[in-house]
Amino acid sequence: MAITDMIEMKYVVASLLYSAIGLTIFVVTFVVLDLLTPKVSVWRELVEKQNIALAIFLGAVVFGIATIIASAIHG
Repeated sequence: MAITDMIEMKYVVASLLYSAIGLTIFVVTFVVLDLLTPKVSVWRELVEKQNIALAIFLGAVVFGIATIIASAIHG
């Protein structure tokens, strides 16, 4: 029994499609978050000023968005 017999192509295509949709929604959401905070340059705060509080906040936001997208796709 070959590995190609166990993997059906429709599941591979569906997995790639859902991954692409999830990543697209994630990027759009992150861009919207960046647009909602016009007074703060996120990149400058993280890289130049090394703002740890902002990094923790963005990590929590990223985790929340990823969890919501995963739940929406799964269920």
